[in-house]
Amino acid sequence: MSLPPAVILAGGLSSRMGGGDKGLLAPGGRSLIDRVIGRIAPQAGALALNANGDAARFEAFGLPVIADSMAGHPGPLAGVLAAMDWAARAGQESVVTVAADTPFFPPDLVARLQRAAAEAGTPLALAATPRPGGGLSRHPTFGLWHTGLRDDLRAALEDGLRKVVLWTDAQGCATASFDVTSFDPFFNVNTPDDMAEAERMIAEFGL
Repeated sequence: MSLPPAVILAGGLSSRMGGGDKGLLAPGGRSLIDRVIGRIAPQAGALALNANGDAARFEAFGLPVIADSMAGHPGPLAGVLAAMDWAARAGQESVVTVAADTPFFPPDLVARLQRAAAEAGTPLALAATPRPGGGLSRHPTFGLWHTGLRDDLRAALEDGLRKVVLWTDAQGCATASFDVTSFDPFFNVNTPDDMAEAERMIAEFGL
């Protein structure tokens, strides 16, 4: 399969970290965004960053910065829509999204999302991990999105939809399940305590 483009979602408000750009935090002396770029670049084609406000603060990463097309910070689906629009303008049929605050995601994320979608015969796929009590916990910012669905998503957002899985379930969405072994590959940094845990994981697992 060819490598799809990918967009790093960094448009959140970071309220639990006191505001600012979580992606610029640097556990282990390396920013979260730089770590995410290192993970996704070998798996994808063109890369872009979804963020709002002054794009100059991300200049060091050398990526195009695309803002949400909908005002009011309507959540991660707005970033997904921005990613779909960006990829569609480049003539791409699909795009992958990853979160800027989740630096340890699997190195085979994209291949397994593509395989899950192909096997299920669906245009979308989300990553998931097993819940301790059974079932799967989906990670809706880690997905493969068909750009042909962008107008449907835009209409859903304009109608007030905010929960990612409500929209993906309505479209028929595949799931790519990833095991949790020595650490959770979808651990994300939301709070100062999470930053401390990220530092510990980097030291312990050589991430």
